[in-house]
Amino acid sequence: MWDTFILNPMINALLMLYDFLGNNFVLAIAVFTILIRLLTLPLNLRQQRSSIKMQEMQPQIQAIQKKYKDNPQKMQEEFQKIGYNPAESLAGCLPLLIQMPILIGLYRAIIIVLGSTPQSLFELTARVYDYINLTDLLPISNKFLWLNLAQPDPLFVLPVLVFGTMFLQQKLMTPATQQQNKNKKQDDNPMAGMTQSMQWTMPIMFGFFSLQFQAGLSIYFVLSNIIGIGQGYYMRRSMAQLKEEQAVKKKPAVITSEPEVKAEPKQDKADLEAAMKGTPEERKQYQPRKRTSKRKKRKR
Repeated sequence: MWDTFILNPMINALLMLYDFLGNNFVLAIAVFTILIRLLTLPLNLRQQRSSIKMQEMQPQIQAIQKKYKDNPQKMQEEFQKIGYNPAESLAGCLPLLIQMPILIGLYRAIIIVLGSTPQSLFELTARVYDYINLTDLLPISNKFLWLNLAQPDPLFVLPVLVFGTMFLQQKLMTPATQQQNKNKKQDDNPMAGMTQSMQWTMPIMFGFFSLQFQAGLSIYFVLSNIIGIGQGYYMRRSMAQLKEEQAVKKKPAVITSEPEVKAEPKQDKADLEAAMKGTPEERKQYQPRKRTSKRKKRKR
């Protein structure tokens, strides 16, 4: 089952890309990496969005846990109000679980495809599909710059690149608010402490693995991390823009226009002169009204 659904398809995909891209195995690995990332893109974006959201909600989650630690039912109700689902934290590990078979399969595929021993060549022949003409592809070139793609990097350049690109990818997964509060005590926020430790643990671990992995697999790591950096940058920008739009919708409207003041109708000059010549009652009717200030009214 492992060979049928994972290892053999990877070997044949690498061979077809190698043939199509002018017998360049590095380009074959690069295109293979892009195809894998495209297949897992929806799952990765969902996992990144969920991870950033969970990290930003940690202060609210901890406050609810402290307040309702003796009432689990009420705690779950409050979690639902803020949109927190504990099961989503477990779902965040799903992309990593999917990546593990890919990494193991690619590790084996590179060994078989780039193997130089008669045993590896015999194993490669048994795994190639019928529609691939293997005789036209052999021997497969395993050289790129100073690298032998079937051996670890002797200059340790690729392990450093694996560490650096994975560190940037992990950093983009951390919300900006959590990075600003990283100097606070980690005891107050265990999730923040775990996230900060993961920023270093994962890059160091994979960088150490790259010291022993084939250079071809390390190139896959570097290219995959670069694509992940782009995804993380896009995710942070989109979520920040979404927050700004939500803040604008919640902001109360400000009234800038002043209320209109109705002006008193002006008296016609001809009518006024005619009234002044009339009876005392008519003159009184056309006399201008005296305005009293609010202060005088209050004194009265």
